[in-house]
Amino acid sequence: MTTYGTNPTLANDLAPKLEYITRANDHHNVRPGLATRRAWKQMLDLRSFNFPRKIATVITRIKANTVYFQTNYTIVVLFSVFLSLVWNPLSLLILLAIIGAWLFLYFLRDEPLTVFDREIDHRVVLIAMSVLTLSILFLTDAKLNIAVAVVAGVAVVLSHAAVRKTEDMYQNEDETSRLLP
Repeated sequence: MTTYGTNPTLANDLAPKLEYITRANDHHNVRPGLATRRAWKQMLDLRSFNFPRKIATVITRIKANTVYFQTNYTIVVLFSVFLSLVWNPLSLLILLAIIGAWLFLYFLRDEPLTVFDREIDHRVVLIAMSVLTLSILFLTDAKLNIAVAVVAGVAVVLSHAAVRKTEDMYQNEDETSRLLP
């Protein structure tokens, strides 16, 4: 075996780290939605906006944009909820704890959740976390603030999705893939 042009010690030190990065990028280890955040510059490019003339175009754009920008849109809605809770610190702390729980228990798990040596299916975790989130938020004094913030966030998202053209969405990815070896 030839090691021409390599540093065996460096290669041995990097192997476990590269394997960890490879595992982290694997479809089974990171939820696809978390991995698809798009560049804000691409999302907000003014040249990509125009008002559609047909309702069918609006529906097509909303479907395509919500899939393509799903993580960005989630961030927009969560930021809206965050802003609505700035003047209600207890509810804001509860929201931050819930987001932390979601990240720890659902989004950033490398392996399935195990409780008492039993593997918990990710769908069970999703349902349990959804019920817990809705229950806790229902018990806070900020129900109206949260509802208004979610409606406002969804309105912004739908407005953006309706006027954002879809023709150039994959253009940057194609250019990037051609530049990579």
